[in-house]
Amino acid sequence: MRHFLWLIDYTKEEIKEIIDLGFEIKKETKLGIFKPYMKYKQLAMIFEKSSTRTRVSFEVGINQLGGNGIFLSSRDIQLGRGEPLKDTARVISRMVDMVMIRTFGQDRLEEFAKYSKVPVINGLTDLCHPVQLLADLMTMIEFGKFDFENPSNTTVAYVGDGNNMANSWAILASKLGFNLRIATPKGYEIDENIKQKALEFAKKSGAKLEFLYDPKAAVKDADVVTTDTWVSMGQEEEKEKRIKDFRGFEVDSELMKLAKSDAIFLHCLPAYRGYEVSEEVFESHADEIFQEAENRLHAQKGLMVWLNK
Repeated sequence: MRHFLWLIDYTKEEIKEIIDLGFEIKKETKLGIFKPYMKYKQLAMIFEKSSTRTRVSFEVGINQLGGNGIFLSSRDIQLGRGEPLKDTARVISRMVDMVMIRTFGQDRLEEFAKYSKVPVINGLTDLCHPVQLLADLMTMIEFGKFDFENPSNTTVAYVGDGNNMANSWAILASKLGFNLRIATPKGYEIDENIKQKALEFAKKSGAKLEFLYDPKAAVKDADVVTTDTWVSMGQEEEKEKRIKDFRGFEVDSELMKLAKSDAIFLHCLPAYRGYEVSEEVFESHADEIFQEAENRLHAQKGLMVWLNK
């Protein structure tokens, strides 16, 4: 039994298997073919953080695979009344075939997985967001910006907060071998433990990782430019300070001009125009962004089927 808690646990070959399966199922879906890969399987979806794309993509995904999704808000189950997480894990995992959790601390996810009898998927934690990176990778491939055989030909620039998305990009690049530049304001760097692990993996994969404070240097001649919100859930009280600290880190048309002329722009959404991205950049790259959003569905179907093998 395998869990999908973060990309650190996965090899390049395993990530490729998941992505290839996602593409295969996406192709079938576009043709109106819905094979019951997970007939009668039950997916419990536990949400301690609210969501749009995560809930819809997992619920639709398991249904299209022939199974059933059960939405469980922490407000509505015993977790909200103080039941130990390990007890919730031992109960729920005896009744379902797979669990997806969207929560705060990575430690909560790992504790649940420790006591679960079925595969557990990280739907997002404060540390990382691996299912989003599967969708981003699919999108990069579809737009001709990544090839598993020649990963060093790709340069990705991440501009903004060193949050769970930046952490996840660092691990993905280091595992697959593409080049990544992360530009953050001082004091908002990625998790130091993640950084050191990524640098170690990069020695084997050949990835070139750069951690910068200059957005222009990061974006220069990049194939892919990406960002995320400056104010994540739980950080609302820091909003004014963050807006001030992130001045100069908005991905606008002037910054995008520094990337390659055919560069794509990705955003995991929701996007706040006028903050981390300008209206002009967002709308001019809307095809990429919303294909990326749709790919949450297809990548996660590939992942669920892969874990169910």
